[in-house]
Amino acid sequence: MSRKRLLLNRLRGGGTMSRRDKLDLVVWLSMPAILGQLSTIAMQYIDTMMVGQLGATATASIGLVSTTCWLFGGFCASLGTGFSVLVAHHIGAKENDKAREVLRQALVVCMGVAVFISLLCVSIHSWWPRALGGTPEVASLSSKYFLVWGLTLPVMQLLFLSNGMLRSSGNMKAPMRLGVMMCGLDVVFNLLLIPLWGVVGAALATTISAIITTACSFFYLITRSPELRLIGKDFQFSAWLHCLTRLRVFKFQSLIIRRSLKIGVPMAVEHVIFCGAQIVSTIIVAPLGAVAIAANTIGVVVESLCYMPGFGIGDAATTLIGQSYGARREDLIRSFSILTVGIGVGIMTLLGVVMYWAAPELMQMMTPDLAVRAEGIVALRIEAFAEPMYAASIVAYGVFVGLGDTLIPCVMNLSSIWLVRIPLAAILARTMGLRGVWLAMCLELTVRGLMFLLRLRFKKIKIKNP
Repeated sequence: MSRKRLLLNRLRGGGTMSRRDKLDLVVWLSMPAILGQLSTIAMQYIDTMMVGQLGATATASIGLVSTTCWLFGGFCASLGTGFSVLVAHHIGAKENDKAREVLRQALVVCMGVAVFISLLCVSIHSWWPRALGGTPEVASLSSKYFLVWGLTLPVMQLLFLSNGMLRSSGNMKAPMRLGVMMCGLDVVFNLLLIPLWGVVGAALATTISAIITTACSFFYLITRSPELRLIGKDFQFSAWLHCLTRLRVFKFQSLIIRRSLKIGVPMAVEHVIFCGAQIVSTIIVAPLGAVAIAANTIGVVVESLCYMPGFGIGDAATTLIGQSYGARREDLIRSFSILTVGIGVGIMTLLGVVMYWAAPELMQMMTPDLAVRAEGIVALRIEAFAEPMYAASIVAYGVFVGLGDTLIPCVMNLSSIWLVRIPLAAILARTMGLRGVWLAMCLELTVRGLMFLLRLRFKKIKIKNP
């Protein structure tokens, strides 16, 4: 048995853990999660570059519906998070049978929601791009892309759910490896299909990659996960028959669904409202001109390399806090909270320093336009000062999710962006242009981080039965 699994068993069993043990667990769970996040970013980089070779119309056709895709996809993923957190609580309490029942409920509820939203996307795919203001040429390509994406949504939901369940059990390596595999498959299929079918080929490449990766993830979850497998390793016909029988007599467990949705629904609503804020931010930047729009778009992509490690550590924090909560280990909840937030702030502070000094080189890699580079460099250097507090908000949010406490943190996130960033950006953009928009973002992220640190400091932990 690996040292990581020994330490997880000690956490669940009430054993003592030294500071070194806790640090080892945080690092072992964080590193695969960080690499998984980076593979996602790499996939976005590669898709953007390869589609960009087809011209501005192709890029615009995907960009036109990208916010809509993010809206629906994030909504589905957020609902699944509620079930994953509940699974972490049960595993921490060494109640694997209850964790498996939560998994069964999640599969039915989350897949049902995904199929419904998929049908919605299919029904609106022909006119939605035109409603968003796309020209006939752009809207035609965008409609086809959105149709393929909508049909793929249930597959992506199963992938989100399977990987989330594995992370909740403490298995970060499998989702990381699957993410790297999906990125590699996407590159291969892009090379094969984009020359044949253009934008539609890019959508099909992602679909095929997702189907293969989802099959591997789900198969691993139900047959290999020690805590969550629904079918034994022997693959005997009787085991599969038993699993099918359980599905045939499936009954909704209202208590499980209510508790899971209590965690997931605030996150889903937050995601929807946050998308609205992103749209408003785009409206503020748009009148500043093409150079500002391009610099803003590239700056957001470049900055993601700084904050993705924070989300990886946040995933690890959710798992550790969730299992500690289930094990009724208030001492570990406190120590893991401090450790994960501290490590997240340290790493993102370092990356912020790197981004500040390497901003010219990073912008040069992304665009040959000197005016765009100049605006982007200033924006990135402004944002570098926000990275420490942004890290605090990301990882502390992961801590609260692990506790099943999502409503107030979601309100804090939305209040911060709508009451601080948006008004400041609208005011400062008039006199400072794009620099004012990014200064508003920097100030808002700093305020948000301080809010989360204060709530984490004074949060009273009340452990209920999982």
